[in-house]
Amino acid sequence: MAYTHLAHVYDALMGDAKYEDWITFAEEYWHKEGKPSRIIDLGCGTGNITIPLAKKGFQVTGVDLSPEMLAIAYEKMKEARVDVTWIEQDMAELMLEKVDSVISFCDCLSYVTDEEAVKKTFERVYQHLIPGGSFLFDVHSPYKILHFFADHTFTLDTDEITYIWQCYTDDERMEVEHDLTFFVQQPNGYYQRMEEVHAQRAYQPTQIISWLREAGFEQIKLTADFVNLPPHAESERLFFTAKRPTD
Repeated sequence: MAYTHLAHVYDALMGDAKYEDWITFAEEYWHKEGKPSRIIDLGCGTGNITIPLAKKGFQVTGVDLSPEMLAIAYEKMKEARVDVTWIEQDMAELMLEKVDSVISFCDCLSYVTDEEAVKKTFERVYQHLIPGGSFLFDVHSPYKILHFFADHTFTLDTDEITYIWQCYTDDERMEVEHDLTFFVQQPNGYYQRMEEVHAQRAYQPTQIISWLREAGFEQIKLTADFVNLPPHAESERLFFTAKRPTD
């Protein structure tokens, strides 16, 4: 599911996101398992993880379904004076050269609400890794979908942006529909109304691990909430690491 209108206000809304925590998570893993040189960032958005990795000397390809998000990422890349390859592509249809590591952070895979599409994504990632390559990603937990979002309404009111964010959950599918209405101030001082609908779904960790194994991954590890510990009943963000065998 691609961002359209939301792309233009995404960075303003995500100003408090600690992207450095995702980067630290990846770098700590790579320090133990081997530093990659070539990386694919799946669901790269506006490049808030992709560009800092490029600054650190990694050869990064950012992949996203939203041309609007990629256009913003491209402008940010030029301002940062680094080189990143940007590709508009569905992660389940990934078709690029093989790399040393694939990452997909900021719960991007939670937007894949079809089980077969998740399995296909894992298969495509596996095929895009060199032997011994790593796959790192995070998703929303079932607890977060069913209890944090849980038919809640969130609001924000600033001088530049106002939004009403309504959540509708399907407990059986562990899925949430985000209905977003934005009022964004324009250069002439008037506000433009924008609307988008997004859906995210949680899967049981045992399901995800099983699908990773079916795709061929080994050394699968599950942690939660940016700490190197197993998840508990109220963990909100699940982190997975896995490797393609060297054989």
